[in-house]
Amino acid sequence: MRLAIGSDHAGFALKAIVTDHLRRTGHEVDDLGTYTPQVTDYPPYCAAVGRAVVAGRADAGIVIGGSGQGEQIAANKVRGVRAALCPDEYTARLARAHNDANVCSLGARVLAPEYALAVVDVFLATAFEGGRHVARLEQVSAIEEEESRPAPAS
Repeated sequence: MRLAIGSDHAGFALKAIVTDHLRRTGHEVDDLGTYTPQVTDYPPYCAAVGRAVVAGRADAGIVIGGSGQGEQIAANKVRGVRAALCPDEYTARLARAHNDANVCSLGARVLAPEYALAVVDVFLATAFEGGRHVARLEQVSAIEEEESRPAPAS
């Protein structure tokens, strides 16, 4: 699987661990930064991951920060991204199975590295169930489309 990964300084160390794990398990990983532990803001890295996924350069993405909250929010600003905060395996499984999430957001200050790897593995191994969830995702896409249109002039 082709994956894009990005983090801020808080997620830098975990990003290295996750990247190494993914490459060892046969995935192609595009590390979109940050490349140092120096303090930096997360939005550009999360947007880059989301853009790589939406453009088809990656099959899925992973964003990592201190809590994963802001990273999820930033990634979701990219049209077509469905980023999910995944603090555990159950949430990761449902994010994929029910929401067809294409970006997994992790909190380096929330998850032990070994558990983060388990969460990522579940996220990547879970397929979208389709069925009743398709109509819901179509509604989400319709909202996204509506919100991307310019506001009418007053």
